Amino acid sequence: MKVIDRYLESWNETDPTRRRALIDEVWAEHGRYTDPLAVAEGRDAIDATIAAVQAQFPGLRFSAGPVDAHHDIARFTWTLGTDDSEPLVVGFDVAVLTEDGRIAAIHGFLDKVPA
Repeated sequence: MKVIDRYLESWNETDPTRRRALIDEVWAEHGRYTDPLAVAEGRDAIDATIAAVQAQFPGLRFSAGPVDAHHDIARFTWTLGTDDSEPLVVGFDVAVLTEDGRIAAIHGFLDKVPA
């Protein structure tokens, strides 16, 4: 699913200008991201949240499993790590999409986090 692929690209993009362009492309203006550790409302807050995660886990990348979608929702698992090691973080997200296919909300769950 292209919007989820682009969403993951935004989490991996370390150039602030390119990351913001991806966020503006895939997120609705008043989109909301929530997981057990963060709540971000609006594109500016989402951008700041992604930048903070990148600063906390430098050099690691997000990868996603298959996307299961119907109507205006999608779900997928993801990992954060390197290509050659066990993932440091594992999670599961549910995306709610707008009529034009942008992300209105992400509801994130963390299945594995560092101690």
